[in-house]
Amino acid sequence: MVALRLGDRFGDGVFLGARDASDDELSAVHTPAYLELVKRECASLGRARYLSTGDVVIDDTSLAVARRAAGGAIVAAETAVATGKPTFALVRPPGHHAEAKAGMGFCLFNNAAIAARAHLRARGGRALVVDFDYHHGNGTQDVAGDGLSYVSTHAHPAYPGTGARSCDLANGDEIVNVPLPVTGVSTEAFVATWERLLPAVARRVKPTMLVISAGFDYVKGDPVGDLGVDIDAAGHLAAVINATAAEHDANIAYVLEGGYDINALTESIAQIVEASDAGRIESSSADPGVLRND
Repeated sequence: MVALRLGDRFGDGVFLGARDASDDELSAVHTPAYLELVKRECASLGRARYLSTGDVVIDDTSLAVARRAAGGAIVAAETAVATGKPTFALVRPPGHHAEAKAGMGFCLFNNAAIAARAHLRARGGRALVVDFDYHHGNGTQDVAGDGLSYVSTHAHPAYPGTGARSCDLANGDEIVNVPLPVTGVSTEAFVATWERLLPAVARRVKPTMLVISAGFDYVKGDPVGDLGVDIDAAGHLAAVINATAAEHDANIAYVLEGGYDINALTESIAQIVEASDAGRIESSSADPGVLRND
């Protein structure tokens, strides 16, 4: 795998290198038994097949790739704190369906939750995972609590069929789910939902870190998702995230989730970078960093 060096450019952003997540970092979210299962099943493969816990196709390289993706998410969060700039981890496989004890839905390790936990262990405070993927992040909901809150919009009852209800957790943590119809919503309604939802949840949670589960399969025409939402929504979402972070003096780390139309995916990410470049972050006009694990 090649990690791009500091100084390589994405628009006005700067590419940074990822690293592998350690067993200790992975085990802050996943059980040791699950981690050993992934190691064992990936190592024993002569050909690609499904992970025994769910619908994740694996081969003998999958553990290394997933470990690098999780590490990239951690570096994104660390860089956001160190620089005060938003950072985007361009990593795959995605992660938000991976529960503490099971991988599923293309996801081996929960990259966003692992990054949030690493931040909490290093610096304390509170983390809020913000998930606008077409699908509900059942894995992130599964591991929420102990300083980690979760807010999501998603098509329901689309895969994985979870996310119908919200709940309060101990010590001020929250799980907030907003199910959307699988038939889709207008772009205006989608953006307006987040304009009201994210500031309201953040004012209750008071996060010091926003980890964004950035899935772009909500975009009209996506072959796996498709809420009928225009590509232009990404820039508006970034503006809401920027304003919320500024209100709470929080850092921002984006972590790529779904999105299976390459043109919509790249344009959506470019809009998020542009939103930061345009100075829509009140606390900083600096460029976002971008990481990837290829």
